[in-house]
Amino acid sequence: MKTRLFVFLSILYLTCDVNAKVPPIVLWHGMGDSCCFSFSLGAFSEKLNSTLGGTYIHSIQIGNNLIEDVLNGFFRHPDQQIDEVCEKLGSDPELASGFNAIGFSQGGQFLRALVQRCPKVKVLNLISLGGQHQGVYGLPRCAIISEVLCDYIRQLLNGAAYEDFVQKDLVQATYWHDPLDENLYKEKSTFLADINNENTINAEYSERIKSLENLVLVKFLNDTMVEPVESEWFGFYKPGQAEEILPLLESPLYTEDRLGLGTLYASKKLHLLQVEGEHLRFKWAWFEENILPYLKE
Repeated sequence: MKTRLFVFLSILYLTCDVNAKVPPIVLWHGMGDSCCFSFSLGAFSEKLNSTLGGTYIHSIQIGNNLIEDVLNGFFRHPDQQIDEVCEKLGSDPELASGFNAIGFSQGGQFLRALVQRCPKVKVLNLISLGGQHQGVYGLPRCAIISEVLCDYIRQLLNGAAYEDFVQKDLVQATYWHDPLDENLYKEKSTFLADINNENTINAEYSERIKSLENLVLVKFLNDTMVEPVESEWFGFYKPGQAEEILPLLESPLYTEDRLGLGTLYASKKLHLLQVEGEHLRFKWAWFEENILPYLKE
């Protein structure tokens, strides 16, 4: 009888302990997707919720419906999106004690900007899946959307990314990074140059990044969506050309610790993971083994 009671109490303790270590989770989708499509992030959210035993999950929607959410991913400036999300998450009582966050593609750099800019929320672990943290210099294809819209966006970026009206009205232009003219990028970028402390050092940005328990950056080795793919690890082309890559650990962003990444790396809180596959394509078994442990902390 005593043995059975001990086993029962042990199981009960372990179950409670596991549940207690699973904070809420916030998801931010990528370009051409929405918070809740049943064939993409909606299915992922359900799978994650089931795996973690009913953990509270908030999948970010920008707009009043799924169509608006998709369109806002192209045509609503990241500054406006981040301000809105800051207010929404900051007023959600389920998230008051802190939460883990997973960003998909451009949702990765948007969540990072949320960490840097929004004192109303506390992000514990930030996981970026294919985020373009040093921007892009090319847009080969566009996820779910039509080729007509994709071609239109590509033409705008290639020809006029730094025009004021394009920076204002096209999300992808705000993280367009032209390595052939770094000065123009730093002067005209209305989003990425700011969150990467390119022109001035915003100490608050750095301190908030350093407050993360872990920053996990996932690079997809067969990615044809992000150019260059090393941007997913904060790498980018060396200035003045578009062939040779300057990896994060050799860049001023790291060596000068302009964003707190050097501190995180030294503290073993910056994790550079890679996975075989196309952009955002991974097996659930890989996710369970490599990402799930950060969500249970």
